Amino acid sequence: MMPKVFSKTITLADGRTISIETGKLAKQADGSVVVRMGDAMILATVVSNKNASPGIDFLPLTVDYREKFAAAGRFPGGFLKREARPSDSEILTMRLVDRVLRPLFPSDYHAETQIMIQLMSHDKDVMPDALAGLAASAALSLTDIPFDGPISEVRVARIEGEYVVNPSATQLELADIELMVGASEGSVAMVEGEMLEVSEEEMLEAIKIAHDAIKIQCQAQNALAEEAGRVLEPREYSHEEADDEELRAKVNEACYDKCYAIAKQGTGKQERTEAFAAVKEEFVAQYEEEELAEKKGLIGKYYKESMKEAVRQCVLNEGIRLDGRATTEIRPIWCETDYLPSVHGSAIFTRGETQALATVTFGTKLDANRLDSVTKQGEEKFYLHYNFPPFSTGEARPIRGVSRREIGHGNLAQRALKSMIPADCPYTVRVVSEILESNGSSSMATVCSGTMALMDAGVKMIKPVSGIAMGLITDEETGKFAVLSDILGDEDHLGDMDFKVTGTVDGITACQMDIKVKGLSYEILTQALLQARDGRLHIMEKIVETIEAPREQLKGNAPKIVIVEVAKDFIGAIIGPGGKIIQQLQKDTETTITIEEVDEIGRVEILGTNQDGIDAALKKLEDITFVPAVGSIYEGTVKDIREFGAFVEIAPGTDGLLHVSEIAWERVDNVEDKLKIGDKVDVKLLEKDARGKLKLSAKVLVEKPEGYVERKPRPQGDRDNRSRGNDRRGGDRNNNRRRD
Repeated sequence: MMPKVFSKTITLADGRTISIETGKLAKQADGSVVVRMGDAMILATVVSNKNASPGIDFLPLTVDYREKFAAAGRFPGGFLKREARPSDSEILTMRLVDRVLRPLFPSDYHAETQIMIQLMSHDKDVMPDALAGLAASAALSLTDIPFDGPISEVRVARIEGEYVVNPSATQLELADIELMVGASEGSVAMVEGEMLEVSEEEMLEAIKIAHDAIKIQCQAQNALAEEAGRVLEPREYSHEEADDEELRAKVNEACYDKCYAIAKQGTGKQERTEAFAAVKEEFVAQYEEEELAEKKGLIGKYYKESMKEAVRQCVLNEGIRLDGRATTEIRPIWCETDYLPSVHGSAIFTRGETQALATVTFGTKLDANRLDSVTKQGEEKFYLHYNFPPFSTGEARPIRGVSRREIGHGNLAQRALKSMIPADCPYTVRVVSEILESNGSSSMATVCSGTMALMDAGVKMIKPVSGIAMGLITDEETGKFAVLSDILGDEDHLGDMDFKVTGTVDGITACQMDIKVKGLSYEILTQALLQARDGRLHIMEKIVETIEAPREQLKGNAPKIVIVEVAKDFIGAIIGPGGKIIQQLQKDTETTITIEEVDEIGRVEILGTNQDGIDAALKKLEDITFVPAVGSIYEGTVKDIREFGAFVEIAPGTDGLLHVSEIAWERVDNVEDKLKIGDKVDVKLLEKDARGKLKLSAKVLVEKPEGYVERKPRPQGDRDNRSRGNDRRGGDRNNNRRRD
């Protein structure tokens, strides 16, 4: 029996369509949909357990996005030939979806919830990551899982002045604005993207266009759920202990004022943490052990509520933040470049209790970051890695590979800086940011330290880039709000927004925004952007005070790179059989040499720290790719002597004939009277015949003797007659000998 299928179609402004279908696939999941655009098809499923695991006091939500290689008709790389760990691009897509969905689940819903999104069919003209949020939300909307949706996500790009929703990868290459926006019908929840130094007003315009497209997609999800008959009351659940309002009031009465007072003191992170902990311990001390065992969980919950409200009200009522700053004030900054003596470039950026140490390393094409996913193949010649070790927050915990957070923060910093790397930079450039201390905005500290390290290394950056993280505190009842510049870690956790903005003095280069409250107005968003610009420019002044411009000369230990173009036909000769020649050349000259064919030309990169080695490699390449030119003069070496002349090598493996008549203006009866094997002699290339044989002359390079009369060659006919006469005489002599 064929299943009953329900579907809805969304039409974009340019006429392209997106369809959402349910009822055909994965019907044992709580909810499943197939989203299709062109030939791209995504299957999204959601399953949530009915009960929470014991001791869980948070939402264990997993968003998993995978691209199947079969979707593009490809085999997975590697030995095992099956999909393995997710790629960085897949992890970044998971983070985008998670950040929009997570705040929309009830705070007391703690059941294990898994959303799986799979690219099942790929279309090269469709970027599937822009459909993942729509697919996940549509699947959730068909279930009874408590979820305050629907939401959707779209990519918006400005291409030649026109905004395009969900552009192709080819179109995106021409864009000066690229934003991924996640939102519900009522409010924007997430923004992330990169720009080419655009204004705050232009960025807001792009967000509004994206939001208009999202509203239509949310309406389509509601219509699909209604048509499919799956609009249900949210399931009943009880994942937390029943609230004890009397205990809540008691905790608030005992702790709120004390927390408010601590919030006003403007202390450091460690001192503040200890003070807040002491307030809680003082309250807990009044209970006997048995009673405390019963109420400990609720006391912890209610204390967090009171502390959070005290901190927020202190900001809203008095404009005083946890560390004593005003809402627009930036923490003290100090910077240093050239800190590490052995690296190609380095810089320290410290802002308050957040510190990043960035290093820069130069390499060749061999060091480029290879991209080989289902939807993207190629390489990156500029990339950035971000490391967040546990000691940066005073913790001791196991390190189990690179976290999703590290991948996300590194990607944001990379996008912030990459447009300021000149296109003609010959190196592959790797930036690594080590977070040594963290109390908020470590990704923005990475942008600042990365900028200075690049300039310290001598990269001719178009303009330096700075970054800042903005926060928000709101009060729904009173309508009060405060936008916070350069937020602390606690202000991120206790606040309503984390908005990171990077840019040059002339405009924004990247952003990442997460909103934790509904109904963020464009008025607040505008104020946050303008306040962020003031903060960025203040930080930029500190950067420029430390290092005003990129180094003119590379450091002594930094490798130099020379790029040589050779004819395509010489590529094989340079590489040699099995790579023998190029490998030996690298070993002999202590250089790294790469070669690739670009538009019928061989592009050779030579990288080395020793100029003598680079020069030796260049000389060898010149020898291998030598093409003799008629009329050119060469210093040659006599390699062989014959009666009729000498063979002179004018380049390794290339020699020509210096005929006896071309050695000198005077008659030369014996070549060895003038030349010896190994002699150096200047020669001019007179001729190159069809077989490639070279005719050389030495005499044309010296002045002709006074009174010299060139002997005219005997006519060809006379030479032939003389030869025939000699033959006849020889025949007569032979006949006479026979007669004798």
